[in-house]
Amino acid sequence: MSPGMTRRLEQATERFEELERLLADPELANRTGDFAKLSKEYADLQRIVETGRGLQALADREREARGLLEDDEMKAMAREEIEAVERERGPLQRELRRLIVPTDPNDERNLFLEIRAGTGGQEAALFAGDLLRMYTRFAERNGDAVEMISGQSGEAGGWREVVVRVAGHGAYSRLKFESGTHRVQRVPATESQGRIHTSACTVAILPEVEAVDAIEIDANELRIDTFRASGAGGQHVNTTDSAIRITHEPTGLVVECQDERSQHKNKARALALLSARLLEREREQQHSEQAEARRLQVGSGDRSERIRTYNFPQGRITDHRIGLTVYDLDNVLEGDLDVLVGPLNEADQADRLAELG
Repeated sequence: MSPGMTRRLEQATERFEELERLLADPELANRTGDFAKLSKEYADLQRIVETGRGLQALADREREARGLLEDDEMKAMAREEIEAVERERGPLQRELRRLIVPTDPNDERNLFLEIRAGTGGQEAALFAGDLLRMYTRFAERNGDAVEMISGQSGEAGGWREVVVRVAGHGAYSRLKFESGTHRVQRVPATESQGRIHTSACTVAILPEVEAVDAIEIDANELRIDTFRASGAGGQHVNTTDSAIRITHEPTGLVVECQDERSQHKNKARALALLSARLLEREREQQHSEQAEARRLQVGSGDRSERIRTYNFPQGRITDHRIGLTVYDLDNVLEGDLDVLVGPLNEADQADRLAELG
């Protein structure tokens, strides 16, 4: 357990024991407001303290087992006990880290996923299609719903740019570290010499804004245009001018929605996306100095940062932020993103824990 986690656990235990004494005071029951407040704090700390005590119990078991390693008759049993302790310790340490590190208030929200083809022309557009398929499969594995908001298809397939909404409990927490530049290295189907080309796409993950914290948008600052949807829409392609394009004139931000047949629904979706982008813009400005100081830069949304490389000839994926390389490209592209999402979350938690001291 890291020094930061140890110190936070000590602080939580001290406060928990203090609350036990306070809540045992009969006079506190007469102060309803104070009693409720302290009871909630007690309940929150109880999970941390119980997890810490579980880790301590494992440490005691390990110490006792190691003391038996010199006994020939007990050696085999002692080794089994040490192995069992190691298996149980990892999940408890992860749980303790999750409980101690402050949660991201956006974690439980839905999100808007934006993918745009960058350098690489048609190959970049095809890669954007691969990324959309990967994220869609991942969302479906987690029971999330994916809704098309807008898109411009590439000339040879894929997408020049595409925006979808992912809805589900904790959707943002699972994909929030995907923002940034994704690079692909592979031989395009049109390459006759078998040369490897490098292309790139940018990905942005924006938490959906709730009404309670939505940015107020002055209707006089909006230019709203209607048009007929086109592109890869399947049975949802509109035959009337129901698609909506909204331009926020002070910032120049432009959003579109063309998936719904109802102009009213498209306008509502476009306004929700505009609110999310404006809120993200404001957050990035507020946290720019902090983001520069962070080592990992996870979740910064910096479009110029190369966060990950997908190397097809070697079947390799490398996440450059945490130095992680996995040789499981096919499964990852089929939506098995847990091998990347898990380590990214753990690295971010460790970083935030270090910042807490």
